Amino acid sequence: MSYTTQEFGTKYTLDYRCFIKDAAGKVVSPFHDIPAWADDAHTIVNMVCEVPRWSNAKMEVNKEEAFNPICQDHKKGKPRFVHNCFPHKGYIWNYGAIPQTWENPEVADGHTGEKGDNDPIDIVEIGEKVCSVGEVKQVKILGVMAMIDEGETDWKVIGIDVTDPNAEKLNDIGDVDKVFPGMIAATNEWFKIYKIPAGKPANTFAFKGEAKDKAFATIVINETAEQWKTMVTGSGYKDISCVNSTQEGAKDYQADGAKAAEVLAAAPALAAPAALDASVDTWHYIQNL
Repeated sequence: MSYTTQEFGTKYTLDYRCFIKDAAGKVVSPFHDIPAWADDAHTIVNMVCEVPRWSNAKMEVNKEEAFNPICQDHKKGKPRFVHNCFPHKGYIWNYGAIPQTWENPEVADGHTGEKGDNDPIDIVEIGEKVCSVGEVKQVKILGVMAMIDEGETDWKVIGIDVTDPNAEKLNDIGDVDKVFPGMIAATNEWFKIYKIPAGKPANTFAFKGEAKDKAFATIVINETAEQWKTMVTGSGYKDISCVNSTQEGAKDYQADGAKAAEVLAAAPALAAPAALDASVDTWHYIQNL
């Protein structure tokens, strides 16, 4: 199925919203309505793109709002941007989430021993095309890293767009360094150091930072898909909005489109993106750890 986006507000400010619609023009939740697997037999997932490669604005699926639009993350009332940690400019791959997955914050992950981070699983897409915010890509799974972020399991799936010119050469994690030498090491380094300029310690990893293979990544995706299913067909979870338009029988299923119309009507008009502060382009040099 193909998807389109509709943007509202001012990009790079807190009122920006990007909603996703299906081929019929119906608003869908990128958390609850888009299937995790586009083709499970060939280990191809749907990826909801949140952050285009080389950009700095920390965009993410909003878990709290109805239909979970993509918004800019914020801290202390200000939009968040990742720092440029030399030699990495912004995000070094297309970054996003796998829908219909959830890392349960009340359950210790069986692989890492740490509880989940209350988010859909993150995915980095390493192909050559730069994505757009809200784009839904079909991505071939290659492997996964288990970042431990402030004591929480934060899976980072690695994959490649099925339409990428190099997609046929990449079928498992061991192929990545053959085709893209240095990509795995750079990915590990990026996740390890990207919070250091904000005054936080380096992130750590389970499995000594090893990128596990496609088979392992598939297990992780399926486990977190089951956690999502249990959550959305049950009582939900705390502040997570489960409003959806396709999951009949699930919590907050909205069949008639009235809720979607209400939500879009309340969204601010689309305006030109805000100017980025010069500090977004600052380089930060991290000492060897």
